[in-house]
Order: sequence, then C-alpha cells, then structure tokens
Amino acid sequence: MNPDDLVGLVAVVLLFGGGTVCLLAMSPVGKALAARITGKKGVAEDDETAEEVKELRREVDEMRHLTEQMSELGERVDFLERLVARQREAERLPPAR
Repeated sequence: MNPDDLVGLVAVVLLFGGGTVCLLAMSPVGKALAARITGKKGVAEDDETAEEVKELRREVDEMRHLTEQMSELGERVDFLERLVARQREAERLPPAR
C-alpha cells in the first residue's frame, strides 16, 4: 500500500469521524452523556422527575385501591349469586309433607 494512499485514508476517517463526534456532542444525547460523565444533574429535570415519580406512585396506590374494591365487589356478586340460586332451588322443590 502506498503511503500517500494511507495518509488520504486517515485524513478522510479523521474528517468524517471528527464531524460525527462534533455533531454527537451538540445533540441531546451528547449533552446527556456529558452531564453524566461530569456528574452534573439538571435541577429543573430532577424536580420534574421527582414530581412525575410522586404522581406515578399516587396512581399506583389508586390502582391498588381499585384492585381491592374489585375483589370486594367480586365477593359480593358471588354471595348474591348463591342467594339467588338457593331461592330458585327452594321454588323448584315441592313442599315438604
């Protein structure tokens, strides 16, 4: 391989690689990566995230409460079905002599 070809190849790789790194650094992904590396956290983002977590926890608690209510309603329906079944059986059976 000719050394001039190698220099040209290295120049092209560095040019496109450097351009890609610069564009990545300016993107939100690059900024997030830089913040993670430096250990900095956005205060506004932390507050928003904390508020979202609180809201999601409230929703999960509500869902758990709804699950308990559904379970209680299921038990009530079962009880009423048994009552109706007993009443129908009593109507079908002939009176005792």
